[in-house]
Amino acid sequence: MPLQAFLSRTHIAYFTMEIAIRPEIHSYSGGLGILAGDTARSCADLDLPIVFVSLVSRAGYFRQEIDADGRQAEVPDWWEVDRWCSPLNAMIAVEIEGRQVWVRPWLYLQTGIRGNQIPILLLDTDLDQNSKEDRALTDYLYGGDDTYRLKQEIILGIGGVRLLRALGFDIHTHHLNEGHAAFLTLELLNRYRVAPEDLAPGEELYDIPEVRSQCVFTSHTPVEAGHDRFAYDLVERSLPAFVDPPTLKKLAGADSLNMTRLALNLSDYVNGVAERHAETTERMFPGYRIHAVTNGVHLGTWAHPEFAALYDAQFPHWRHEPEVLVRALQLPEDAIAECHLAAKADLVQLVQAATGAALDPEAMTVCFARRMTGYKRPLLLFDELDRLKAIAGKYPMQVVIAGKAHPRDDEGKEAIRRLYALAAELRGQITCVFLPGYDMALAATLVAGADVWLNTPLPPLEASGTSGMKAALNGVLNCSVLDGWWIEACIDGVTGWSIGDSPGDAAADGQATSELYDKLEFTILPLFYTDRAAWRAMMKQSIANVASYFNTHRMMRRYATEAYLR
Repeated sequence: MPLQAFLSRTHIAYFTMEIAIRPEIHSYSGGLGILAGDTARSCADLDLPIVFVSLVSRAGYFRQEIDADGRQAEVPDWWEVDRWCSPLNAMIAVEIEGRQVWVRPWLYLQTGIRGNQIPILLLDTDLDQNSKEDRALTDYLYGGDDTYRLKQEIILGIGGVRLLRALGFDIHTHHLNEGHAAFLTLELLNRYRVAPEDLAPGEELYDIPEVRSQCVFTSHTPVEAGHDRFAYDLVERSLPAFVDPPTLKKLAGADSLNMTRLALNLSDYVNGVAERHAETTERMFPGYRIHAVTNGVHLGTWAHPEFAALYDAQFPHWRHEPEVLVRALQLPEDAIAECHLAAKADLVQLVQAATGAALDPEAMTVCFARRMTGYKRPLLLFDELDRLKAIAGKYPMQVVIAGKAHPRDDEGKEAIRRLYALAAELRGQITCVFLPGYDMALAATLVAGADVWLNTPLPPLEASGTSGMKAALNGVLNCSVLDGWWIEACIDGVTGWSIGDSPGDAAADGQATSELYDKLEFTILPLFYTDRAAWRAMMKQSIANVASYFNTHRMMRRYATEAYLR
């Protein structure tokens, strides 16, 4: 379908620094990009009038390589842009550091379950018109220093808005997926700037209410370091006199340009990605009204083929109406068990091929897969090795771990190195494997093949989390600290288990470790090995109570009615 077909109907633009379109397209790093990709897939399924804007990220985030001692190395993860996307015959320029940086979009068409399509534009500066330095600006996702990052965010926000106009889109609503795209508000400010000669006494230089009426902002992080800040001298060098400096400081912060604060001040609708996260964001930024739209996952993407076939047979419209999965309680337990065994067999095969380790398909398998960083507490399960060994002596268990550490996150890299050492130390007592190269394809096997999906963040630093939602769709049971989305989904002993009795519990590592071990030794493992019928009944409860609600179809229907149609 040519782009022209989308122009008259599309009035919403979704801006995101990263997006997981498909495994072969490396324009994502983790949860934020996976969510954006799932959002696009649901928008196509629901035929929403929306266009997505991101960066092409030719070299990806990075390909993770780990040596025998567990040391992570980062290698460029190039992908074939022209294999999956089509170049559009349009270019715009953004002035950065006093020179014109040209930007061209690539087009990917996301097709929905009924054949509907939505456009995804990936912005690219690798053009003959640009200098060697500027050609590399859209190569590395989150690469380089603050200057590189600032230039990327200028290209995404300012360049993205300009390209949409150049292509003929008439956008009424701009959805900022995290603060990376907040510079688009500056482009809109200039569009609605009042000529100095027309200014009335006391009137603002810009029509700020008009800009606000066109912007929706979703914040994703309660971690202070996750909010981009740039020194004003750097901003002035990159975007000299782009907007009135006093106005910019009033909107983005007096001391440095805070992208989150800029987005907050220039968006009429602001939301967090879980109920608890909205509360946390209001405490971080007092005075702002923060709504809550809890994240979801695209069920058609993350259901294992065996589960998808079962759902197709029993609930033919589940891909379009995920709420029908509440009827999963009617599914035969034997059918659930057969689907899970097939998914677990795929995981066993993957681990064997990737590491040479042989998992026992009969043993309870715990998976922990997420970004390797301190607040995720990837080592918590191994805090008291003697007790963990004693538990495994009573009830066999095996652990599969995956995740990337940011190239500059030394603590995360040290956690990976320590996990490799622990796997060697536990050999013969507990099978523990680390799978390198955590990506969309690997995640799909893990979330379906685990028996228990483990999550141990330090509250309240988990904004939402979505991997456990994918696991629940496949009948996998969650065991998690009560933070993010799990506060809303956990019915202890029904949909899974909590670590701690109430939200905010388990903040101390020692307390969390003890509660996790107690739950494993006295509840989870005995149930798995001695009452498989009760375990399968919980698997059905997990599907019915979690998958039927925590999905991107529900999420996007809420955005459409509450954020876009205001």
